[in-house]
Amino acid sequence: MIKAVIVMNTQGRPRLTKFYDFQHPDKQQELIRTLYSVLCNRPENVSNFVNVDSIFGPDSQLVYKHYATLYFVFVYDSAENELAMLDLIQVFVETLDKCFKNVCELDIVFNYGKLHTIVDEIIFGGQVLETNSAEVIRAVEAISKLEASSTTNRFVPKSVSSWRR
Repeated sequence: MIKAVIVMNTQGRPRLTKFYDFQHPDKQQELIRTLYSVLCNRPENVSNFVNVDSIFGPDSQLVYKHYATLYFVFVYDSAENELAMLDLIQVFVETLDKCFKNVCELDIVFNYGKLHTIVDEIIFGGQVLETNSAEVIRAVEAISKLEASSTTNRFVPKSVSSWRR
């Protein structure tokens, strides 16, 4: 099971945090700070896999990828395959690239809702739902169309002055 998906910048500011097992918000912040201190002190030439039993509890593993100014981090237990988790990060980043035309940190900050929709299409409740980025994009576009059509329906007339008294 996937325990958490975290996207943070190189200064340690979280841009996306999604915990699939309950953590108190104060505990989440503490975990993110500890996680950042581990990631920023790792040399570039070491493995992207980290045993994080001391941070996230027993049977916890972490895989991360560093792209430009962002760390993409997945925390998972032994039921998941570590190479599959690394590939899932790649699917997530490829999907973001396709949605935002070469994703950057600002895309994530200003499209927070879309980012959560993408994550929810890939992972739900800690379980992997979809690994095909084309399918994820298709679902996200369908959701966006539904949201756009629901905002165009007006329940109140445009001009109140046109009403007869």
